[in-house]
Amino acid sequence: MNEAPLPGRPVELRHLRAFLAVADELNITRAAARLRLTQPAVSRTLAALERHLGVRLVDRSTHHLALTPDGVAFRDKAAAAVAAFDEA
Repeated sequence: MNEAPLPGRPVELRHLRAFLAVADELNITRAAARLRLTQPAVSRTLAALERHLGVRLVDRSTHHLALTPDGVAFRDKAAAAVAAFDEA
């Protein structure tokens, strides 16, 4: 994804939770069910996070979903941020 990051718009906890669910499930439909959201809502949230960061976190195809190298690196940061929030 070569779009410019969106300055001034913070990443929200919902973005991180959606990304982590997708990263864990490697399936947007299952991630949506886990989060009790619709598949389009999770897809939009993930796309918004990618636009904000200015990188692709997930490679999508019709039959396959995988984390990009940026997605793998971001997963640990997102997990730490969510864990810190949940512990607060």
